[in-house]
Amino acid sequence: MQILYGIHPVEEALRAGRRRFDHVLVARERRDERLEAIVTLCRTLKIRVRAEPRESLNDIARTPAHQGVVAIVRAQEFLSIEDILEPTGTARLVLALDGVEDPQNLGALLRSADGAGVDAVVMPERRSAPLSAVAAKAAAGAQEHLRIARVVNLVRALEDLKRNNLWVIGLDERGTTDYDQFDFSGDCVLVMGSEGDGLHELVRRTCDHLLRIPMAGGVSSLNVSAAASVVLFEAARQRRLAQRGQEKSDGPGRRKKQKGLGS
Repeated sequence: MQILYGIHPVEEALRAGRRRFDHVLVARERRDERLEAIVTLCRTLKIRVRAEPRESLNDIARTPAHQGVVAIVRAQEFLSIEDILEPTGTARLVLALDGVEDPQNLGALLRSADGAGVDAVVMPERRSAPLSAVAAKAAAGAQEHLRIARVVNLVRALEDLKRNNLWVIGLDERGTTDYDQFDFSGDCVLVMGSEGDGLHELVRRTCDHLLRIPMAGGVSSLNVSAAASVVLFEAARQRRLAQRGQEKSDGPGRRKKQKGLGS
């Protein structure tokens, strides 16, 4: 079983309906509409709810940042890369994480992925932050609505995605194309590197294209979660335009003209 805490993570897990809940604990000291809404939802779903002193919730969550609610749930189930490869009938946008080890960054990445309409997230089993209660809190429950695959070998997974006609796009300071000059309206995978080292060399060489975010200040790069948000929402903007039939530009990022580094 796994611990979830915080209003948003617990509420989104309840609404998503993907996990089995053992029980939910609420702080006796807190009484407000948000917490009462969770209690009502639990009762509707026939999930046990128990009121406990706030100190007990602190001990179970191992933090006082639980906002008065802690849930004991079955661990989230992950997909395989084969599940991700199944066609959806529309252009796919996949986020791949190459060694993101900070749970706060992982949570922020998942929150942005959900907001930008990402179809799936691919994460390696090793050298990656677990989808813990800390990550779930940072994600504000977004992980409950995402299709997430854990893979043994990220390079092999990226190669599988390429063989299924998805462009693999790495975000890297060494990229030669600005992110907003690339056409994200087709099937593509955005690969984000680790907090300190960026993309691993083998992953970088597997990418078809390397993009960069031009920086105007003295700092050379953004935090990984901030950088991903910038690019993912640019991709979402382009994809909305394409769906409306307004994407008429035939610029250098047009998919039919793209040739990749890893081709």
